[in-house]
Amino acid sequence: MADVCEAFCFFRVFSGLHKIRVYSCSFVVTQKMIETQRLKLYPATKEQMEAAIASEHDDELKKAYSEMLGYSLNHPDQWEWYAMWMIELKNGTHVGDLCFKGLEPNGVAEIGYGILEEYQGQGYATEAVQAAVDWAFQHPDVTSLEAETAPDNTASKRVLEKCGFIANGKIGEEGPRYTLNRQ
Repeated sequence: MADVCEAFCFFRVFSGLHKIRVYSCSFVVTQKMIETQRLKLYPATKEQMEAAIASEHDDELKKAYSEMLGYSLNHPDQWEWYAMWMIELKNGTHVGDLCFKGLEPNGVAEIGYGILEEYQGQGYATEAVQAAVDWAFQHPDVTSLEAETAPDNTASKRVLEKCGFIANGKIGEEGPRYTLNRQ
């Protein structure tokens, strides 16, 4: 399946919404793809991640993007566990992204996600996170998934709860942590 993008792409990683111009970055998506009723999710290519880094002006987010790309390049056999995943409508409209923050030796993977403001409140985050959860638990090495959200981000807490995550009583860098164990 080939996609061509010559438009603005939006990325949300960790915190903040970022708009970048992607210049004629024709690419073929050969990685894994997850499809839901309304969405398709797939790991970003090296070029997409490099474009996000190059266009990022916030030093902290530039560092986060760079770390994701570095981990992806250092673990090419586990690219999908470190790369940014694109969230698109079936018609190709970019609505957000998510990421796994690696797969720990103990089988724990952390997930992060964000939906562009104009697409929030339509169930896309819940649909994407649930699809990512289902995909992750298809891997026998995954024992549990974790996530964290800002204490005042009620919508994100609700997404996690709808997908079966339970607050575990721990506080992370961004706020309360949630866990979902393999059934």
